[in-house]
Amino acid sequence: MIGLGRLERYVLRQMLIGLGVALAIISALVLLVQFVELSGQVGTRADVGANAIFQLTLLRAPSLIQVLLPFCFLFGGMGAYVTLNRKSELVAMRAAGVSAWRFILPSAAVAALLGAITVAAVNPLAAALGARYESERARLMEDYLGDLPQDVWLRQGDSDNQIVIHARDREVRGGTVRLYGVSVFMYRKGAAGAQVFHRRLEAAEAQLMPGFWRLTDVREATAGANAIRHPTDTIPSNLDDEGAMERFASPEAIAFWRLPQAIRLTEQAGFSADGYRLRFQELLSTPLIFAAMVILGAAFSLRLTRLGGLAGLAGAGVGVGFVIFFFNQFAGALGKADIIPLLLAAWAPGLVALLAGTSLLCYTEDG
Repeated sequence: MIGLGRLERYVLRQMLIGLGVALAIISALVLLVQFVELSGQVGTRADVGANAIFQLTLLRAPSLIQVLLPFCFLFGGMGAYVTLNRKSELVAMRAAGVSAWRFILPSAAVAALLGAITVAAVNPLAAALGARYESERARLMEDYLGDLPQDVWLRQGDSDNQIVIHARDREVRGGTVRLYGVSVFMYRKGAAGAQVFHRRLEAAEAQLMPGFWRLTDVREATAGANAIRHPTDTIPSNLDDEGAMERFASPEAIAFWRLPQAIRLTEQAGFSADGYRLRFQELLSTPLIFAAMVILGAAFSLRLTRLGGLAGLAGAGVGVGFVIFFFNQFAGALGKADIIPLLLAAWAPGLVALLAGTSLLCYTEDG
């Protein structure tokens, strides 16, 4: 707040209070809904009590709250400015010749700063808690309704070599990745540039170690030669435990700082990294969306109380917020389907919200 006048600091403080109230309400609703949902899923086990379910809820909630944070800024901003309007404080400010831009822009700038903090710190924390949630949920549900196999396909390599790994089951415990019933298909780049089959390995188990996979009870088959058995064998790997677990996760479950590595490894393995690229750009656009939501909330809350219709206008603002949220999901789906460019899919919702809020604010403030 250094460099801001007393008026700007007061309005900014009201906005932060409104943001805190909106965040508290949305967080409580998320916890309640998630607790009920997990009670129906995990709570069917007789040996899982309410404490374990509540712990799972706390691990899962940050990821869900992160998705709803734009609504916190929209509702928090609207609540703050509607309160100032009903107290006639905005009327007094504008009667004194204070432009609405003077106290809205600092709030939008702080919202953008909070968006950057969310991406840099909150997102990695939510991703880590989400990974722990998946691990704890799998542990609690172990042996429930039988042991269901988890078929796994992995691919790794570079421009000269490609390795395709198939496993009938996997286990991730204590950060260590183990695969069971493993088949490894190894290819080398041929003279014409095409990948040529080199050899195949069958193993009872594969454990990911730093820089390599350690195979146990191995049977090796090479083109034109008899099969050879080895007690153990190794194959190189450019994955670490976290990177391998990310191959089992959706782009939304990967922390912001690890997305560039996930993109690089996925492309090296010959797969499309569009999903990871889209998620990376969506996170980069988070500060813009938060700032746009504050401006949008203010634009729908500045109508003078004596003119009437403030409640209807605020309700319209909530409706526009939901439209932008679904537009964000729709644009993401179009980007993943390669119908529109990824940059457009990631940045369009924030730009649309910013333009809508700015246009309405200009109309309200300047006529």
